[in-house]
Amino acid sequence: MLVKPKKSLGQNFLHDKNILNKIIHASEITPNDEVLEIGSGTGNLTELIVFQKPKKIYVIEKDGNLAKGLDKKYNNKINIIKEDVLKIPNEFYSKKKFLILGNLPYNISTKILSNWCLNNKLRVSKMILMFQKEVADRILANVSSRKYGRITILSKWKFDIEKVIDVKPNSFFPRPKIDSTVLKFTPKKKIHRLIDSKNLEKITKVFFNQRRKMIKKPVNILFKNFKFNYKKFNLNPSDRPQNIEVDKYLKIVNEYESLEN
Repeated sequence: MLVKPKKSLGQNFLHDKNILNKIIHASEITPNDEVLEIGSGTGNLTELIVFQKPKKIYVIEKDGNLAKGLDKKYNNKINIIKEDVLKIPNEFYSKKKFLILGNLPYNISTKILSNWCLNNKLRVSKMILMFQKEVADRILANVSSRKYGRITILSKWKFDIEKVIDVKPNSFFPRPKIDSTVLKFTPKKKIHRLIDSKNLEKITKVFFNQRRKMIKKPVNILFKNFKFNYKKFNLNPSDRPQNIEVDKYLKIVNEYESLEN
């Protein structure tokens, strides 16, 4: 399919067969899977997905010309959704269990991932997703490292995450100016329960608004009407947001929810 990539949509089409095959291998598609591919582009990965013969294939492709080309090529083998992935209603994800694959648009990749982590209607068997390497490093980051932050916490709340492969610019057309990384997300067997996932988003946003400042200020903002018990969480007012483990943030959300109710 000959197409001119659109800069406005951040289009970089993956054509490296070695990388495409590694993504398919990591996904371990079975005949029972409902596969959701994000941003199929010219269909290089779609072709390999179709070859695996999963139960159903959904494709989200915002570009009308690309969607038309995919429809012509694969006809009734795939279900094309011509829409911005950020505008897909939550109801679409309910009563399904997806295996998600995608080379996410770099400018909105963290927003897409955050939305999925916070969406309680979304059920997945696994996700194999490509990010800008710098973003992937933030997702994988360890506590107390410079790259540890909100997207680390949101992702690690629900998923065990591992690196599949780093990808060089020459694997794409046109070549981006940065390296990329493919990550594998496997849902945790036991997910820490929150009343409302939006509270995790709210609390991490307040804490990481000034990531190098002491946590005393965000704690006072969030718990202004209550006395926060630092000892209960083995914390000190002088600690920094990036030095607090994921499970402690989840417990802080529980505390916040119990006081709010």
